[in-house]
Parts: sequence; structure tokens; C-alpha cells
Amino acid sequence: MAAWQPVTLTGRLVTLSPLSLADAPDLAVAAADGRLWELWYTSVPTPEAMADDVAAKLAAQEAGTMLPFVVRRRGTGDALGVTTYCSVDRETPRLEIGYTWTRASAQRTGVNTESKLLLLAHAFEVLSCVAVEFRTHWHNRQSRTAIAALGARQDGVLRAHRRQPDGSLRDTVVFSITSTEWPAVRSDLRSRLARHSAPPSPQA
Repeated sequence: MAAWQPVTLTGRLVTLSPLSLADAPDLAVAAADGRLWELWYTSVPTPEAMADDVAAKLAAQEAGTMLPFVVRRRGTGDALGVTTYCSVDRETPRLEIGYTWTRASAQRTGVNTESKLLLLAHAFEVLSCVAVEFRTHWHNRQSRTAIAALGARQDGVLRAHRRQPDGSLRDTVVFSITSTEWPAVRSDLRSRLARHSAPPSPQA
């Protein structure tokens, strides 16, 4: 059971630390980078609602259904966003990586790739999960592309699955990676991260 407690995961680019109420002001600044709450197909809180959102995630953690993390850049400590283990099923065991958002200026910089590598490694190698799931809005094409690029396979689409804040119904796309697929996914993510951080080739 100790393995399912809050934990800090550290990579070369980022540190994923247990979320706390003290992170809310920094996260409000991060969400304002790109005004992420204005994307209708996502659920990023406004700066004014950030403290309440953090409190709700901490309540879910207390209930045993979520482990939320704040993502910070190594070296500067700047808050880059939030990610969580959610829909936690300790008996199987399996979980979902979700409620993830990244400030606009940190997108496509290797931050998401390394964050997912850290989360997946802990899920499969420490928590012994048999599968890790990802879910996203059908219309969030950027997220769908990014999840597929991780090596996750699409399991299906849950039609009219959830009511959005604006009243619309969300079709949810479900992906997953299984424990037998993890070694290949891990190798690919490590390779992608190394290519991303490699220095540019000399000009001819």
C-alpha cells in the first residue's frame, strides 16, 4: 500500500511533485500562459478557480481515487502544469493518467514526453499496473495525436459520455498501454526524448 502514496518523480527536464494548495498561485500563472481555460474541449480551471480545483483533486486523493502532481521545470522551479493518476483500481491494478494540462510555452518542448515516461515507469515498474489508460475529448485532436504518439492504442469511443461545463455532451476517446507493451513503449519514449534534447546538426 505504501507504493500508492504521493511520490516525487524526477527527470532531466521536469519534476513531478505531490500537488498542494500552495501550488495554486503558480498554477494560476501557468494556466494564463495561453489562456488554456478558453479551449472549450478541455477542463483547465481559470486562475480564479485554481485553488478550488486543487482542493478538489486533494479531496480525491484523500478518497484514494487520485494521485495529483504539479509539473515543474527543473532548475527554475517554474510551474508548467498538472497531471494525475486517476480512476485508480488497486485490486487489478490499473489506473488512468489524466486531468493533464501544460502551459502553452512548454508544449512541444519534451516536457510532456518526459512527464509521461516518468508516470508510466512508476505505474508499471513500481505499482505493477497491468494497464494504463488515457482518455480525451473526441474534438481534442492535439491530445489524441499526442496520446497515440506515446504508443497507446485506441480502445474505443464512449459516445455522449459526459456533460461539459457549457452543457454540450462529450464523446470520450479511450486509449491504453498494457504491461506487455510497456518495454517497447519505454524504449520509444527514451529515444524520442534523446532526439528532442540532442543538439542541432551542424550547418553544411
